[in-house]
Amino acid sequence: MVNVICMRWGTKFGPEYPNRLHAMVARHLKRPHRFICMTDDAGGMSPGIEARPLPDFDDPGGPERGWRKISTFRRPLFDLVGPTLFLDLDIVIVDSIDPLFDHPGEFLIIKDWVRPWRPTGNSSVYRFEAGAHPELLDRFQREAAQIRNEVRNEQEYISRELHNAGKLGYWPADWCVSFKYRCMAKFPMNRWVKPSIPAGAKIVVFHGHPTPREAIEGHTTKITRHVHPTPWVAEHWG
Repeated sequence: MVNVICMRWGTKFGPEYPNRLHAMVARHLKRPHRFICMTDDAGGMSPGIEARPLPDFDDPGGPERGWRKISTFRRPLFDLVGPTLFLDLDIVIVDSIDPLFDHPGEFLIIKDWVRPWRPTGNSSVYRFEAGAHPELLDRFQREAAQIRNEVRNEQEYISRELHNAGKLGYWPADWCVSFKYRCMAKFPMNRWVKPSIPAGAKIVVFHGHPTPREAIEGHTTKITRHVHPTPWVAEHWG
């Protein structure tokens, strides 16, 4: 048995987001698994989702940069044991994710697409053993102000600490891809070439704009970020 977890709080994402994610996981993960959503509002979620309260976390306040994800390293994390895959709510799964539980490594995260020379990973998709690395949460709770002066967000903190401990690993580059950097053609070709799924991709990550909904409908914020309507996102999303 493996675990797939996500988090939802506040008003940015409605219950349709964990519902879609749950449906995608059910289609693309064949091994026995539990699907857990940690949330402050369990209303409207699909019956197959195990709703759990958000773990206690001393939120440092200020702009939301995902700091609450650090609470996934609590020991114990509810009754969870074994391999645990964290997924952001707004990712789109396009192929089997069983290999994400087979790939060797103590802690696996997405390699930074823009600055690959840095150890920092993207925390939209990461795998760990439930209950492992409680020191990440313990230290943050003790030194939150100092840590926030040193790093911009939770993924820089998590990556730095596990890199220094020799425990940080990365997914194969083709598995978890950025929609804006890997699926979209570079300017000016994005004006004519529609987004496509790269060979080998399992998960498409949406960060900033466009969102999945914007990609489905088509979206333009500036000439270099023109996105054609992308129906394959709708086909895979939910």
